[in-house]
Amino acid sequence: MSTAAVALRSNASVTAGVLLLAGIMLAALTEAIASTVLALGRSDILGDTYATPDEFAWLDVGYTAFKLIGFMTAAWLLGRFDARRVMIGAVLVMGLACAMAAITARLDLLIALRILQGFAGGTLLVGGQALIFFAFAPSRQPILQALFAMGSVVAPATLAPALQGWLIDSQDWTWIFFSVVPVALAAGGLLLMADIALPASVRQRRFDWIGFSLMSTSLFCLTYVFSQGERWDWFEEPRILWLSVIGLAALLAFLGQQVLAKGNGLLDFSLFQSSDFSFALIVSFVAGAALFGSAFLIPAFALSVLAFTPTEAGLLLLPSGGFFVGALLIAAFLFQVRRVAPFATVPFGILMIMGAMWMLSGSTSESGAADMMTAILLRGLGLGFLFLSITLIAFSDLNRRNLAGGIGLFNTGRQLGGLMGVAGLQTLIEHNVVANVAVLGTYVTPGATAVIERLTATTAMLSAKGMEALAAGRGAASLLGRAVSGQATVIAFDSAFFAVTLLFAVAAPLLVAIKIAFARHAKAGAARRRD
Repeated sequence: MSTAAVALRSNASVTAGVLLLAGIMLAALTEAIASTVLALGRSDILGDTYATPDEFAWLDVGYTAFKLIGFMTAAWLLGRFDARRVMIGAVLVMGLACAMAAITARLDLLIALRILQGFAGGTLLVGGQALIFFAFAPSRQPILQALFAMGSVVAPATLAPALQGWLIDSQDWTWIFFSVVPVALAAGGLLLMADIALPASVRQRRFDWIGFSLMSTSLFCLTYVFSQGERWDWFEEPRILWLSVIGLAALLAFLGQQVLAKGNGLLDFSLFQSSDFSFALIVSFVAGAALFGSAFLIPAFALSVLAFTPTEAGLLLLPSGGFFVGALLIAAFLFQVRRVAPFATVPFGILMIMGAMWMLSGSTSESGAADMMTAILLRGLGLGFLFLSITLIAFSDLNRRNLAGGIGLFNTGRQLGGLMGVAGLQTLIEHNVVANVAVLGTYVTPGATAVIERLTATTAMLSAKGMEALAAGRGAASLLGRAVSGQATVIAFDSAFFAVTLLFAVAAPLLVAIKIAFARHAKAGAARRRD
């Protein structure tokens, strides 16, 4: 009787664990879809809302800023309330906000709904990952964290763009928001059914409203600067300059206020007692720049240079998702079964991403999906080996008291790194296009033999198609100008791809030096404690 009861409880525990994990992964998928909706649907939403580019920018800024705020406040929520209920509340808010966004074209309401989506998304990502650590044994974390990464990292980078491109081409942008609703309901239902025993909340403390205000001000200003700075030529626009100053001042004031709070603020300084977490936090900025930067470059190149449709651009990254997942599972096997140290796969991940970006830097206007696929698949492998490693490095030494805070801060670093990476690449492309047009234009002179032959051949071709001679001549000149501009854009994108390679070439030695310094500091600290 006793044996049967134990077996029954064991089966119930396994079932509850499976339900919990499935619910968390579906909840992460809702954030993946909502977070990337503007990547391919921007022009369609812009047309239906009749918004100016400045007004439309608030949809992106509001979501990203409040997602970062959600990252930073999730630890307090998880310490104050039951973690599973926090997850259920966040995913239902996400589903409701997406449902409302699908049935309205009012810009002010869409901005408010995007803010709700961002805060809910940040909360459920931190809550979901923390729940996995809380509910499952440390020995199972490699494979479980790999599964969570499929919903939180792989989906927004590969699956969501493919889904959205197909929905935009076959339906319209509102179906992207509609698609979140059933996923959110399924996630909420699974989390409700997963009646799994969790440890009680570690502590209950008052909310730090002063720290929250300073932190929110800083994150909002910095998000606007990184998202919109390129459009306004950065510090040439007083608005960007002042927001940068306010954001940095608020950040410094927040850090100072957190020190004075002595452990009762939003930021838990005990996290930095772990050298592994400190190292992983630094790596998260570089990894975020690589993930978000490459995820921006590849579809942008396909859409603007190769003239792919949204569906084709979305599907371009989909095969790399399979290799991303494969690398995650291989790394999880190495860490969990073979007991390989997580740091061992970091160099392989970095080298693969560098190789992929270097290969893409040779793309031309005649390139197709087949020409880019090897590099895209290699990128997926590299990201898989890199992200699981730094996740396990970051959180392996943390305890229940500071784990959620560490997850939130790590995700904040990755997101800010991504914002900085995309902003830098956008600026590089914009400046290089102008410079390249100027350089190429010096070779396109009216008296040059090659130019005359090109204009003559194009004029003859247009005339043969029925155009009048004068119109054909103007058309030939216009086509030549477009060809020059197109080639300048190709070169600019190639430079941006190569810039990601250079980022790792510079960052990798620095990261190794930082890791060695942290290891020596930890060893010296251990020696002092023994004495």
